[in-house]
Order: sequence, then structure tokens, then C-alpha cells
Amino acid sequence: MKFFQIAISVAIGFAAGCIPIVGYNIGAKRTDRAKQLFSYLLGAEAIVGAAALLIVECFPLQIANLFGAANESVYYTEFVIRCFRVYLCMMPLAMVNKGTFIYLQALGRAGLSTTVSLTREIIFGVFLPIIMPIFMGLDGLLWSFPAADILTFVIAAVIIRKVYKELSAESRANT
Repeated sequence: MKFFQIAISVAIGFAAGCIPIVGYNIGAKRTDRAKQLFSYLLGAEAIVGAAALLIVECFPLQIANLFGAANESVYYTEFVIRCFRVYLCMMPLAMVNKGTFIYLQALGRAGLSTTVSLTREIIFGVFLPIIMPIFMGLDGLLWSFPAADILTFVIAAVIIRKVYKELSAESRANT
């Protein structure tokens, strides 16, 4: 969780940095720029997620040792490595999801932003960890987090497409 929080903080920083730029461009009726910035943000978020995933896949033991696992049993260490690899396997999607709902706030689309955020954190983030272990045991708990990111991404992708169409329509109307 600590490693995830560090990585997600970078994603939040990117998205939060876009807020004044989006506001300026929307106010200036330059929705084409707002749409382009959204594309850049989603790409940057995916790259940050992929880099974090690569670090987790290549150095799970070293990361675990940073957080105090160096003196633990071999069973604990094996479990930690497994947790890293399963729990964090969808980091690129998690980053894109986070960037999407922050960016949607900047566009003034609070309802869509809330939909993405609450879907991930409340609906999938609470119910999947309760339901999946019933069928899969401890593996169900571990896989509930990537499953939540995948399901949220599907919803976010639909919303992203809708927003792209709206921004394109507004851009054509403003020219």
C-alpha cells in the first residue's frame, strides 16, 4: 500500500497540475487544447503506472525490504512478493482512473468525476474484497484490487470517449 500511495501521488500531481491549464483553456473557449491536454495526461498517467509496475515486477524484494520486511521469515517474504505482483498488476489502469476523475473535476463535470471515483472506491473497492474471497479465498482478496481497477477503467473509458466527443463538438462550435 505504501508503494502504491507513492506512485499514485505522482499521478495525482500530474492531474492536479492540469487543473489551472484546463480552466484557462475552457474559459478561453479553447476546448481543443483541453482535449489535447486530456490525451497527454492519460498518456503520462499510463507511463507512470507502467514504470511503477516495472519497478514492482523487477525489484519486489528490495521494495519490501525498504518497508521493513528484511528481518522476516521466508514465508512472509514470498507472500509479500506475491502481494506486490498481484495487487499492483493493474497500476497503469489505476493511474489512468485517478487522472480521469481529477481531470473531469477540472472540466466542471463533477457528476462524471464522482461516478468514476465512487465506482472505484465504494462499489468495487468495498464489495469485491468482500465477495471475491468467498469464491477464491485469500487469492480473491488479492485479485479484488486489480479487478476493481479493470472494471473502473471500463467505465472510465466510456466516460473518456463521451467527454472527447463533447470537447470535439464544443471545439467545432467555437471555431
